[in-house]
Amino acid sequence: MAINKPVFELTKEGVEKLRAELEELKDVKRPEVVRQLQEARAQGDLSENADYDAAREAQAHTEGRIKEIENILDNYKIIRVTSNDDKVNIGKTIKIKFIERKKEATYKLVGTIEANPAQNLISIESPVGKAVLGTSVGDTVSVRLENGNTFHVEVLEIS
Repeated sequence: MAINKPVFELTKEGVEKLRAELEELKDVKRPEVVRQLQEARAQGDLSENADYDAAREAQAHTEGRIKEIENILDNYKIIRVTSNDDKVNIGKTIKIKFIERKKEATYKLVGTIEANPAQNLISIESPVGKAVLGTSVGDTVSVRLENGNTFHVEVLEIS
């Protein structure tokens, strides 16, 4: 029986960022962690060596992230960004107004793997992403949160 692997939807930029991160991890971070482990081992008794424990933890994190990125890059598909500039779609940057709060924000709509709200990258699977998908400038939509609360946003710009 064949096992279905998850397919990760990424923008072209997202794939390039992951490739760059993987290269950094393999060429810079991994050798640095190995050096830290060697230095910690040279200190002697490993049973109570905090430097050794920290280096082992860093190694586990680094190797885990390498495997995670390799898995994503082995199982991704590029999300096509449509050139239809008058509709909100993945890959587009949008400026929206939160009606109730009277605040504006600019976001880029990306795939789930690339989402990073701190960098204004929101997933098309997020509540706001789902609500604005396919809308046009001037449209106002309700955004429903998982807890049942709703708020409204207006699409101000699409680029």
